Amino acid sequence: MPALGRRGGGWVALQLVLVAAIVAACVLGPRWGDAARGPLLVAGLVLAVAGAAAVAAAARALGPALTPFPRPSQAGRLVASGPYRLVRHPLYAGGLLLLGGLSLAFSPLALGATAVLAVVWALKLTVEERFLRATYPDYEAYCASTRHRLVPFVF
Repeated sequence: MPALGRRGGGWVALQLVLVAAIVAACVLGPRWGDAARGPLLVAGLVLAVAGAAAVAAAARALGPALTPFPRPSQAGRLVASGPYRLVRHPLYAGGLLLLGGLSLAFSPLALGATAVLAVVWALKLTVEERFLRATYPDYEAYCASTRHRLVPFVF
């Protein structure tokens, strides 16, 4: 997978475009049919709140190491506590829950864009893990103890 820039800025630009497309589709896109609208709104908002909580917990655990770039920041350190005990990339997992929930709540078009973002983030995290291995000598041991990237017991 290409780094798309020294720090991986191309990945950040791509994800920002997709997040903007998801938000635009939620606001302007086609709505779900009448029969599904109510249940999908409730389920979607529950998922979105859970995703927002996961993002907040992961961001808090990272502290000053938080960066949108795949390459770790200079002030960074390897974080293996909090949500990082469950999966190696809880920010992406929480972001997908948040955006997937909003998509379920509002628009099937947004849900399609969220699926594309999931693929982009799965590719981006392979680049990020390459940078993490090169930066932190303990990263390999962390991977052995935290085996799943996004979804516990699945991926």
